[in-house]
Amino acid sequence: MNAILDIELLRTFHAVVRLGKFSAAAQQLHKSPAAVSVHVQRLEAVAGGRLLDRDNQSVALTPLGKRLLAATAELLHTHDRVLAQLQGTRLAGRITLGVPDEYAAHVIRDILPIFTAAWPNVVLEVKTAPSYTLNQWVQRGKLQLALMSQPRGQGSPVAHVLAVTTPVWVTAASASSAWPDPLPVALYAADCPYRQAMLESLKRAGRRWRVVLDSPSTQAVRACVEAGLAVALMDREAVTAAMTVLEGMPDIGEHEVVLVRSASAKDDEAIELLAQSLHQHFRL
Repeated sequence: MNAILDIELLRTFHAVVRLGKFSAAAQQLHKSPAAVSVHVQRLEAVAGGRLLDRDNQSVALTPLGKRLLAATAELLHTHDRVLAQLQGTRLAGRITLGVPDEYAAHVIRDILPIFTAAWPNVVLEVKTAPSYTLNQWVQRGKLQLALMSQPRGQGSPVAHVLAVTTPVWVTAASASSAWPDPLPVALYAADCPYRQAMLESLKRAGRRWRVVLDSPSTQAVRACVEAGLAVALMDREAVTAAMTVLEGMPDIGEHEVVLVRSASAKDDEAIELLAQSLHQHFRL
């Protein structure tokens, strides 16, 4: 009998990779950790080898796992898009969604078109702002749903984790290995958790700094770093070929991208479907 790639097994595998832990994936998928482990084992049997190396702290992709992850991302997108289209256009409504600037392009370009194609009668209004501002807007009812980043484990218990990342200090690939004192930095907006993490860690380390750029624009921060004008914090997954990770800097703890919703949006079907789409397709 020919082997078959089960969509549910693939979804579990992608969730484990995205969240970095079997327990976190189990919570998001509403399964037990044992069930998640069984799903991965069944997928490994089909793939013909180990997909993940894991210890008590995290998981890492094997070479085979990396190939499967890349090869099946579009398969999951296509499956969900076709399934949603088959369900028709019965749903209608309006959703106000908040997204931080650093993830806006991915959400708008890669996720929202899938959702709007499936549910054309749902009207979306998207607002961008720093993470902590978005969280305040959700709590006040100005937004129904929002993505935000935060230090891992320090947020609301009702927030749902989409991805986990370790921020790294970056500089231009062509920059000198020795930075002057005070250290030139590019800062994100005031309500961005990475700005707070940068300044607090430098203060704890007794490191002096000067501000070269203070901007709400992630693109401006990246340009400043790539030009060799300053250093900044960035998701490890977002480091470009024109950047390099700066060694010898204060350690920054893990952060997570979470999804939060307002109290009034708890039982809204359209919002639940958008939340599911974000869970399934968000990538760092």
